[in-house]
Amino acid sequence: QVQLVESGGGLVQAGGSLKLSCAASGRTFSTYTKGWFRQAPGKERDFVAAISWSGGDTYYADSVKGRFTISKDNAKNTLYLQMNNLKPADTAVYYCAAARYTAPQAMAVMYSIPYWGQGTQVTVSS
Repeated sequence: QVQLVESGGGLVQAGGSLKLSCAASGRTFSTYTKGWFRQAPGKERDFVAAISWSGGDTYYADSVKGRFTISKDNAKNTLYLQMNNLKPADTAVYYCAAARYTAPQAMAVMYSIPYWGQGTQVTVSS
C-alpha cells in the first residue's frame, strides 16, 4: 500500500527550472518502479519519466529528454523530477505514480498503474 503526495509546482517563465517532489508513505516504496506523468487541460495523460526501484535504469519521453532528470532518495522516501529549460508546452498537472514489477520503459505504456498522487500544477509562461 502506497500513498503519494506531489509538491514543488508553480509558475515559471520559459527557460526556467523547477524541481518536483513526490513524498511517499509505505515501507516498501523504495522497491517500486516510479514515474512522472503530466496532463494538460483537454489533453490526454502523457508519460514523462520513470526510474527503476534500484535507480539504475531511467527512461524519458522524447519531449523532455535532456531537460528533465528523474531521481529518488530512498532514505527520504521521495521521488524527484528536476525540470530545466522549461517550455510553455510543459504546462500541465504533473502526477507521480508507482507500480511494482515494472521496467521503466514498460511504465510508459501501462494501462493501469495502481498508485497515483493528487498532482501538482506546473505553469510555464512565454
